[in-house]
Amino acid sequence: MSKPLRLGIAGLGTVGASVLRIVKSKPEMLAARAGRPVVVTAVSARDRTRDRGVDMTGIAWHDDPVALAADPSVDVVVELIGGASGPAEAVVRKALSLGKPVVTANKALLARHGVELGLLAEEAGVPLAFEAAVAGGIPVIKTLRESLSANTVTRVYGILNGTCNYMLTRMEKENLSYDVCLAEAQRLGYAEADPTFDVEGFDTAHKLAILVSLSFGVEIDADAIYVEGISAITPADIEAADELGYRIKLLGIARRTASGIEARVHPTMVPKASAVARIDGVLNAVALDGDTVGEIVLVGPGAGGGPTASSVMADVVDVARGGVVPVFGKPMRELEPYRKAEIQAHEGGYYVRLAVYDRPGAFAAIAGRMAEQGISLESIVQRRRAPRSEVEGTPQPVDPQPVVMITYATSEAAMRQALEAIKADGHIASAPRVIRIEQL
Repeated sequence: MSKPLRLGIAGLGTVGASVLRIVKSKPEMLAARAGRPVVVTAVSARDRTRDRGVDMTGIAWHDDPVALAADPSVDVVVELIGGASGPAEAVVRKALSLGKPVVTANKALLARHGVELGLLAEEAGVPLAFEAAVAGGIPVIKTLRESLSANTVTRVYGILNGTCNYMLTRMEKENLSYDVCLAEAQRLGYAEADPTFDVEGFDTAHKLAILVSLSFGVEIDADAIYVEGISAITPADIEAADELGYRIKLLGIARRTASGIEARVHPTMVPKASAVARIDGVLNAVALDGDTVGEIVLVGPGAGGGPTASSVMADVVDVARGGVVPVFGKPMRELEPYRKAEIQAHEGGYYVRLAVYDRPGAFAAIAGRMAEQGISLESIVQRRRAPRSEVEGTPQPVDPQPVVMITYATSEAAMRQALEAIKADGHIASAPRVIRIEQL
């Protein structure tokens, strides 16, 4: 029998415990697919007393994950600690310095240190595998790195955060406010106690940064991605989108342009008939445009112990079979420097919601500011509110009226300049709400 592949798992949270259970419960299947037995010989986690629901008899325990990486009984380090630095970074660097393959689900680590870690892996001649880092159980990394080798990828986009997709789905279907929906997502465990990383778009940005590198052959630069979250989305926006034939999704979108890579994360109105519009709940979806294959859409669970552990084990089986594929699709030193296209260069349609004071000349002034920037309006919808009553014959302040405008395709720069001028004119009561429209 071939020598077993011995795993050391750093991190025994939901995903780590799921990986351990898979290895323990499916030894024959894994051995057949890997060409050799796969066993767990060591683990590292903060709490020894917690019940992981699996027998750990005979498995070495390391309080220090770096010591796990150095353990001679470990052939492959599986890093499931999480975080862009600290113990996660330390254990991965140690493993690669010792010439040990690494399997990780850590998108934050790769988004921040992917280039350095890729070089370390390449110099050591060992795999750095991360199928589980993007879109949970969806095999998008292998698809980009291997299956689309004959394609020039021109665009990648998708729903990459299940928490936000769950919240937007419930806000739409149950007419919930953002705050109510967030509290419910936290109660059900879909959102963290501090949800900022998810709801403000940073989790999606880290995943998109990895996809950009694989899609376009450039170095990872998470800081170059324009990011907006969903915290400003209201039921009024969702209702307006529905009436106009759209749904609102938090998308990560990247394309190669003549001026560089355009990469952005933000709430987006997408046509109801599009593939991504139909993705609800905690599901993820990734769409890839290749010059040979055309567009493909991959859909599946984007998080959770089982789906993420499934992707981890796919990488483990690849490592067991031998062979090393380039970390980001081609040798690290052949990756191009990231050249950023400014968000102002983006062109597309826009949804704009304004609270306009109902007084003579206001609407004409707003339309004029749009026209000055060459922006054509496809539609204008006004939902008039009843004016406030007069008290003892004294007119009360005029209520602002909600006005929704849909523009034809225009540039981000033109839209921003028009809105700045509209705000300066004093005809609106609050900052404009802007949502980009993508005709996917």
